[in-house]
Amino acid sequence: MDFIDRVKDSINQIPNLPIQIRKGYLGIDETLVIYGLPGSRVVREYMDGEKELELNYEIAMKSQNGQKIENTLWMISDYLDSVKAIQSNDGSFEFNGLAVTSKPYINQADQQNWFVFLLTFTANVTTEEEKVNVI
Repeated sequence: MDFIDRVKDSINQIPNLPIQIRKGYLGIDETLVIYGLPGSRVVREYMDGEKELELNYEIAMKSQNGQKIENTLWMISDYLDSVKAIQSNDGSFEFNGLAVTSKPYINQADQQNWFVFLLTFTANVTTEEEKVNVI
């Protein structure tokens, strides 16, 4: 399923976004990332094999500029609040909706003046059952 890639690409289209988001985890330098969180679940399963999923994601940003982090994550939060559609490139999901579950908040500050802020959201998508060929 290409959902996280489509969200990443969509976020990177935000005008004046100070830093591009990538999939993965925080690096040693200034970084903006998106990754999945535990707790995702099947909400409903249909007779035809389709599944409605609730997926949990987190966006994290690390920088020595706390104001830049805060501004960037609020831009992303406002954008996510307004998303009406996300299109799959490979037909692996149908987008049903998205909700920001935690607005930007500080998670860490260290003695080298690096700050980490987080933003979480939940997405609801429908997927089709993968067909497996049995030999």
